Amino acid sequence: MINVSQLTDPAVRAFVTAVNDNDKGAFEEVLAPGATMSDDGSDRDITDWADREIFSSNGHMDVDSEADDGRSLIVEYRNDTWGAMRTKWRFDVTADGRISRFETGQA
Repeated sequence: MINVSQLTDPAVRAFVTAVNDNDKGAFEEVLAPGATMSDDGSDRDITDWADREIFSSNGHMDVDSEADDGRSLIVEYRNDTWGAMRTKWRFDVTADGRISRFETGQA
């Protein structure tokens, strides 16, 4: 497992920290205006998805590995709704260091 503080990309590190701290404000701050996301290949509304899959269900990311300069992760993700599952995450980061899109799904 990789310690969150050792994740390579600062925006991805802030994203994972916000999820693990259940910090909705920090999560929203790391997202670029108009950010998009998909879950298992289907685009979702970020606000609705994050409320359901992260904040109301105590989502938590344990990072197993990273690639692509820290913008692709393999994660043991768990929440109170689904339990634990191995997932993959890919992030697009803007020049000013905010996440413009992320994609997640089962690994």
